[in-house]
Amino acid sequence: MTTAELASETDFDGWRKAARQMRLAGVEPAAARFVVAGGTAQGGLFDDASPGSGHAGGREPEFSVPKAFVDLAHAVILHRSIDRFDLMYRLLWRLRDDPDLIRVISDPDVADALERAKNVSRAAHKMKAFVRFRQTHDDRGEAWVAWFEPAHRVLERTAPFFQRRFTAMRWSILTPDGSVFWDGETLRFGPAATRDMAPTEDEIEEFWKTYYASTFNPARLKVKTMQGEMAKGYWKNLPEAALIPELVASAQVRMEAMVAAPAPDPNARFAKAIARDVHQDRPDAEAAPDTVTAVERGVQACRRCPLYRDATQGVCGEGPASARLMIVGEQPGDQEDLAGRPFVGPAGQVLDAALEEAGIDRSDVYVTNAVKHFKHEPRGKRRLHKTPNAGEVQACRWWLDAERRLIQPKVIVALGATAGLAVLGRKPAVMRERGHPLQLADGATGVLTVHPSYLLRLPDAAARDAARADLVDDLKTVRRLLA
Repeated sequence: MTTAELASETDFDGWRKAARQMRLAGVEPAAARFVVAGGTAQGGLFDDASPGSGHAGGREPEFSVPKAFVDLAHAVILHRSIDRFDLMYRLLWRLRDDPDLIRVISDPDVADALERAKNVSRAAHKMKAFVRFRQTHDDRGEAWVAWFEPAHRVLERTAPFFQRRFTAMRWSILTPDGSVFWDGETLRFGPAATRDMAPTEDEIEEFWKTYYASTFNPARLKVKTMQGEMAKGYWKNLPEAALIPELVASAQVRMEAMVAAPAPDPNARFAKAIARDVHQDRPDAEAAPDTVTAVERGVQACRRCPLYRDATQGVCGEGPASARLMIVGEQPGDQEDLAGRPFVGPAGQVLDAALEEAGIDRSDVYVTNAVKHFKHEPRGKRRLHKTPNAGEVQACRWWLDAERRLIQPKVIVALGATAGLAVLGRKPAVMRERGHPLQLADGATGVLTVHPSYLLRLPDAAARDAARADLVDDLKTVRRLLA
């Protein structure tokens, strides 16, 4: 048995030098043992070996490993499992004969290491989310101290995050594994601490609880999801956690009160942009329209859901009244809301180009949306798109069904999941069902594909090109169905 002593539980440099020497010496994993027993940190790993470092012949044999392995080892060694050093040495032993081993995610050792690295990453995320500083004072003035118990040894890994985020504060984070201190200039690490070394409350805590309670939305409460993100193990160190049982217990009553409360006034900022004649001479929104023009006028009078309150105007379909092809999008965007016409913004430009490449003339197409009013959230001077919910889609289906009845298209293309819900009456699996003809109840043929805005959100040019090619292929299928 060959034993290597490491300086600490997270002594990566010590482990990698010892592991390298063992591997070059031919020490099999079953005969390698790593123990944490103190001592000085040891030198670099996987660097070129220096002459006379353990081989009588002088220079050590060349031995390198993929960077992916080094990164993985960095993470796994922060895991609390006792056998983490042994696992990584076992992988190191196998890498010399199988350099591509780390890519084989089905391999039990690789899968085990990746899972442990994932757990470490999650622990680092939780530490960033759930550290709560409490105010203290010393001879230098105000300071902030937090006590935290991370699931894994991620203190040194996450400390730079707090340094960047709270640069102007003097703070300390105390954990059972060690401590970190920032004095405004230098980041220092110290020994393990105990909970009694940190304050248990401060004057600001009540303000924080008030803020948390005011942002708690009972209508969106999902207890299992909340506990999955904020596990109960963290509650004891979170001041707001004391409020959670009461907030959960009263959620149903509060939600019923919210539903019973009168609707707020329309957004005054956008009301000025509404065309003067939009709401004049409005027809009865309950009367079944008998022309496309009647649909357009009826949408302006529609109060089936609250979306009309913050929209500039309703945006109905556009195209020939006898079109053989109808394309249904999700909802009007910012530019469509202001112009009163569908698909005139960036997504419309992508759609136009794809239609042209597929050999379909947009002037022969009736284009519309599942939801006729722009759902958005004001953010400064911008209006950010928000996806309509199932209730809003169902409420607006009255108008889409009227358009389908009046146009009587041979083929209906649904762009994205929201449009698919409106056209099919069910939530579709767009990527699995796309491009395949679907028989609809009114005799038309439905085809699912992605919404053009999906292409605009892809950050990678190659991915955008591939997604655009797939969209064009789906539209070529549509052209064949129209033949």
